[in-house]
Amino acid sequence: MSEAGGVHAGLAARHPEVRYLRDLLRDRATRLDGNQCVAEGPRVISAALDRGAMIEAVYVADGATRAFSNLLDRLADAGVRLELLREGVLEKIGTTRSPQPLLGLIDLPAPVAVSDLQTDGCILVLCGVSDPGNFGTLLRSAEAAGAQGVISCGSGVDPWNPKVVRASAGAIFGVPLVEDGDPLEVLEMLSSRGVRALGTIARGGEAPDALNLATGVALVLGNEAHGLPEEVADLLDGSVTIPMAGVSESLNVGVAGSILLFESARQRAAAV
Repeated sequence: MSEAGGVHAGLAARHPEVRYLRDLLRDRATRLDGNQCVAEGPRVISAALDRGAMIEAVYVADGATRAFSNLLDRLADAGVRLELLREGVLEKIGTTRSPQPLLGLIDLPAPVAVSDLQTDGCILVLCGVSDPGNFGTLLRSAEAAGAQGVISCGSGVDPWNPKVVRASAGAIFGVPLVEDGDPLEVLEMLSSRGVRALGTIARGGEAPDALNLATGVALVLGNEAHGLPEEVADLLDGSVTIPMAGVSESLNVGVAGSILLFESARQRAAAV
């Protein structure tokens, strides 16, 4: 795509916009202050566009306009500003060994409160989940399984970390996401609305198909290394354990949460 097609002259690494992108990719405070995040790569940017995200601008690597002309045309039609980056800029500001050819500057969605979530289905509560890949996977599974929202609480990873956004494959822009620091307050608010909180444990809990996971339930997942804090576990209405064959002690939190989310979806479908 030429400059006449909507991409302006290339921006250098020292350009203020490029420096801002670099800071957004690396610094949570910058994301909070600017109320914006960065989506890396054409797939995530396309997914954000499909979900109605407010995309302010997309930055295009030198030489990448032709390969992604269809997506760039869609973005231009949606009123998104397109900027060309000079050769080598992405390598200087990117967070991966092989930088993506497109970067999207996206406004964070309007804040969602616990009270905004519907409660007649399944809600996912992530209490201290710290791995960006796990968090993004769970967002993706939550959207695909029809969860009514995801609540991030405790001292976990920033949901708008670029690695989370990338791992979610754009689902972060489609599923209602609540950011609330205190897991105890979250569980108390859910309980006051008639939602049962079920925690995941490696052994000793009930099997997923023995529980009602279809309606009025919150699936509570803890930190990868430490699980759920004792004070959180004390507020749970029950616990669930995924049966496993072999000698594995437990499942990755992203895998375990995804299994439970789709079991919830299966139960809802069976009840129709």
